[in-house]
Amino acid sequence: MSTGPVKALSIRNLTKTYNNGVQALRGIDLDVTEGDFYALLGPNGAGKSTTIGIITSLVNKTAGDVEIFGHNIETDLEAAKACLGVVPQEINLNQWDNVYNCVYNPAGFYGLSAKRSKERAEEVLRELQLWDRREETARNLSGGMKRRLMIARALVHEPRLLILDEPTAGVDIEIRRSMWGYLRRINESGTTIILTTHYLEEAENLCRHVGIIDAGEIVENDRMQTVLRKLHQEVFVLNLEEPVPASFRLEGFNPIVLNEHEIEVEVYKDKNLNQLFSALNSAGIHVSSMRNKSNRLEELFMRLVERREQEHTRMVAEPEQQI
Repeated sequence: MSTGPVKALSIRNLTKTYNNGVQALRGIDLDVTEGDFYALLGPNGAGKSTTIGIITSLVNKTAGDVEIFGHNIETDLEAAKACLGVVPQEINLNQWDNVYNCVYNPAGFYGLSAKRSKERAEEVLRELQLWDRREETARNLSGGMKRRLMIARALVHEPRLLILDEPTAGVDIEIRRSMWGYLRRINESGTTIILTTHYLEEAENLCRHVGIIDAGEIVENDRMQTVLRKLHQEVFVLNLEEPVPASFRLEGFNPIVLNEHEIEVEVYKDKNLNQLFSALNSAGIHVSSMRNKSNRLEELFMRLVERREQEHTRMVAEPEQQI
């Protein structure tokens, strides 16, 4: 009898109120299925770091339940932590130790034998292209290499769930994209990944599901493409094969001419790209390439924040109107 997909992470009615009275989490529910690549997004102060802190047992919850592969962090913490690998936002390596020991020593904390610790340290350092630097002191590594070393350390005990908190912060685009490739590979091999990031194109490129947290509440939680479809409009920049005609019109759309070979077009929810290209063909316009003007996830995120601000303003104003 099937019991449904295995939950890598299950959160129920999780709340956190700090001693200063700040309510960081307001009863959130969240499930991440085994094998998923999940993005947890939100503005600064939304509750992301508190949620990650509770999952990793660095922050005490006020109420609620958290389970990692069925192990409750309150009653079965050791088993829960054995399933978990964490890459924090801050660089927290032993800067005076060498690269090899930064990975080998933590393996023993998870009960790996000395032989298996050596094997795994070499495996992950080779995979992350750090094996040739194994004798070098961690403090001498570049920022990108330190990030990769932290990922290697988190993976040495082969965790079933990997949490990445801003893993590519401060690294250049080339290193970031190489890390994307590696994360895709380990996810395809079965590791469940939860990613928090401010590089929203990172979430859109990597993740299949997304949760957006704001003011301590989950405001969106769905498949990435489903969430993106909730945008009311998208803005595209079209590169044209020929210069824009002097008397240029596009039936049903309001294009903006950027230069003689580029136009900007807004496509609203009630239209689709087939209608846009039909109008372009009717106008005798041939497109050589196109791109989104801005990140769709970022547009959606800002729209959700604006909506919550409007609701908050309305709730504050209503009692005043009743006086």
